Amino acid sequence: MPAHRMSRVPRAIAAAGADLVLPRTCAGCGAADTDWCARCARHVADAPVELRPRVDVGVAVWAAGRYRGPLRHAILAVKEHGRRDLTGPLGTVLADAVTTVARWGELPDSPRLTLVPAPTRRAAARRRGGDPVTGIAAVAATRLGPRVGTAPLLFTASATRDSAGLSARDRRANLRGGIRLRPHHLGTARMSAVLVDDVLTTGATAAESVRVLRHAGIDVTAVVVLAGA
Repeated sequence: MPAHRMSRVPRAIAAAGADLVLPRTCAGCGAADTDWCARCARHVADAPVELRPRVDVGVAVWAAGRYRGPLRHAILAVKEHGRRDLTGPLGTVLADAVTTVARWGELPDSPRLTLVPAPTRRAAARRRGGDPVTGIAAVAATRLGPRVGTAPLLFTASATRDSAGLSARDRRANLRGGIRLRPHHLGTARMSAVLVDDVLTTGATAAESVRVLRHAGIDVTAVVVLAGA
């Protein structure tokens, strides 16, 4: 057997063993032998919904769907169970939402659009093996074509507390000054941007992110998320 074919054998055996230990299942419904089934894909392929978060974000906020059913299961699988195989399907969901919102005339017809991922706490990103929102945004940008790119402009200061369990008012106070712009991206002023995230709850993170970006001269035209809680 040629050497290059022999090198593939251990990889094939390892992949087969992984399937035995961790069988592939649809993150949305649990169907076997697939990461994301056609039925769940159809279920989330709906018109985006405009959200009215408790905290005023300052721009229109759109969600691909509500935080329930297959969409909720898929987002939780990515964030809590390391299902990075879902980055592609969720990136497609996000791209479809952006496309529809643009077709409705809710985004400016600019020569270039930048998707800016909402910031994730560094500890959470390390625990998840990276920031899933940034990966999802990158897939979405690829699906949307050469006029769309991504820029991870924002990060969360280490002193910022986890917002889980906080009220809308406390979340906003916790994040005030806690979301910052990466210094090496300060030359991005006057770009047309859409803030993207996985789930929007109170709107506190989105509001502070939009404030920071606009203070830097970046034209944030909308927020588009996968799901509205």
